[in-house]
Amino acid sequence: MIIFLYGPDTYRSRQKLKEITESYKKAHKGGLSLSFFDGQSFGFQDFRGQAQSMSMFKEKKLIVLKNSFENKGFKELFLKSKDHFLKSDDIIVFFEEGKLPAKDALAGFLKEKADKSQEFDLLSGAQLKNWVRKEFSRLGAEAEPEAVEKLAREVGGDLWQMSNEIAKLASFNTKERIAVKDVDLLVRPKVETDIFKTIDFIAQKDKKSAFLLIKKHLEKGDAPFYIFSMINFQFRNLLVVKAKAQEEGSSSGQFNVWAKELGMHPFVLRKAYDQSQAFALEDLKKIYQKIFKVDLATKTGELSPEVALDIFIAQL
Repeated sequence: MIIFLYGPDTYRSRQKLKEITESYKKAHKGGLSLSFFDGQSFGFQDFRGQAQSMSMFKEKKLIVLKNSFENKGFKELFLKSKDHFLKSDDIIVFFEEGKLPAKDALAGFLKEKADKSQEFDLLSGAQLKNWVRKEFSRLGAEAEPEAVEKLAREVGGDLWQMSNEIAKLASFNTKERIAVKDVDLLVRPKVETDIFKTIDFIAQKDKKSAFLLIKKHLEKGDAPFYIFSMINFQFRNLLVVKAKAQEEGSSSGQFNVWAKELGMHPFVLRKAYDQSQAFALEDLKKIYQKIFKVDLATKTGELSPEVALDIFIAQL
């Protein structure tokens, strides 16, 4: 049996993986036939040796392959012998964090042939609010609709942060329904998170939403220079990663290598790569040129940071 779990919402995908492994351990008390292989730290022969080995108690094996799409050698050899593993009685879980590489042969095979396949997109809108309500309920708390609405808007689909914020609110207010004032008091949206949203709006040519998001942070007292520097930093990352991908191909198997070469954390590089797909390389070069000119104007005193932000968005 092959199970394929993938998508950018790593909070829910990891919960699903935990559910599978715990269910397996419950059915197989010894847990001796449970194996994990991670990223580029294993070869196809390691995996095949484990898959073909005899279990001491003749029980089904559970083999978890985490982020194996980064392992080019493994992918090529697995695809050559994929039919053998489709017929296996053992459980093989492919667990991929983040977006899948475009037109990937292994991804196409798993989506079509895996016994179970589940994508975990980031939650938004009604789905996110329903998740928030259920999480409050699980902790024995209840929130007013307006508080749920504000929490969903302020934190967004990052369920790692959201789960922490919900736990904090549930612990703070144990006697009454959680209200908007509680969210205002305890929850402060991350500028970094909203910078990603702002860039998404820019990619969609949605200047109005980009303006509103930046205005929200200015009204909360976040420093305009810091906001602009974050936009500058992120577009630089997009440009560098886009150029690297165009030069060497877009295989996600190169991410760890690129991270070392470019001096970036692999997680930051992966997010930059995913977001850069919405832009052409020439467009990123033009945007970064505009950022450079506006940034220079702020540093020479020609423009205030607030005005610089407005001009930058307006010129896109």
